[in-house]
Amino acid sequence: MSRDFSGRPWDDAGMLSSDTLPDTPITARRKGRLNIWQSLWLRAVLVLVLLGIALAGHWFDRGGLRDNVDGDVSFSDVVYFTAITVTTVGYGDITPVTDRARMFDTFVVTPVRLFIWIIFFGTAYTLALKSTWEQIRTRMIRKGLKDHIIIYGYGATGEAAVGELLRQGVKPTGVVVVDQSAARITAAVERGVTGIEGDATYNATQAAACVKTARSVMVCTHRDDSTVLIVLSARQMNAQVPISATVRATENEDLIRQAGATNIINPVSMAGHLLARTSEGPHVVDCIADLASADGSVVLREREVTSAEIGHPLSGLTTGKGLRISRHGKIYGYWEKPAQTLQAGDVIVEIARTETSSGR
Repeated sequence: MSRDFSGRPWDDAGMLSSDTLPDTPITARRKGRLNIWQSLWLRAVLVLVLLGIALAGHWFDRGGLRDNVDGDVSFSDVVYFTAITVTTVGYGDITPVTDRARMFDTFVVTPVRLFIWIIFFGTAYTLALKSTWEQIRTRMIRKGLKDHIIIYGYGATGEAAVGELLRQGVKPTGVVVVDQSAARITAAVERGVTGIEGDATYNATQAAACVKTARSVMVCTHRDDSTVLIVLSARQMNAQVPISATVRATENEDLIRQAGATNIINPVSMAGHLLARTSEGPHVVDCIADLASADGSVVLREREVTSAEIGHPLSGLTTGKGLRISRHGKIYGYWEKPAQTLQAGDVIVEIARTETSSGR
């Protein structure tokens, strides 16, 4: 199987998608043309050029310098004076005495000194401080990741899932997005969630997302083979976590289910169901959309039965309209006999009013 995972900006319908969020300025990014060693050599050459400019200026205007030790300004004195004035403010053993020499030190040597220090600090940050800080920050973030939601793939579906989770009240710090696209990760981080750039088909990437302590995993890539690999890896690392995955081809649903997916969503089939329902009237699809969205008047939710509800029928719920129960792995509708008496351990699926609508 191919290990390509969200490497290209395709959305979940197989079409080119924007890598940025709405109202976000579009920026172009490219891989750097220079590696780390080429960058270091370039900076070293730039430092030498700047030193050469200062050295040449001092040499040609050495008559404006005074050696307070022996009175003679030699080439070695010029080299020494250039090095000292570029790195410090000087020791006073050699000093500029003419106006031209002083203006050269003021308007040429001083900017050269600043540029060289910027280059030095930038190099130190790139080689040591940046990587060290990123490692420390990554460890701090991973240490705090627990009972979080992981979304593998930040295409159109992944972006919509993040938005829905945030509208449902999930804290942005409780959501982790994993994608190979740097631009997509940047867009996800802008929403406050944690972003990890990497290939989720590898265990190391999933370990970085702390899949072992996650409470839910969502896989929404643009390739079914990548989805199978990600689900297999996630299930191997966490045998209990619920895994929801999208599938593009219907014939791959069983394969993804065998890989360990708890829920499988086929956007094509779902769209077909909704389109077919519109033949019965416009309100059916609106009702389904209302149930699925956190912004609606009602919401379809799943919860465990409470102690006060044990022994009562599903139709007698006071929190909402009970639809189904899950008991020992089997599903029963409100019209079936097992649903007439709720038992401990039952999982209820009900329609309830949202907090927004209940306050109206």
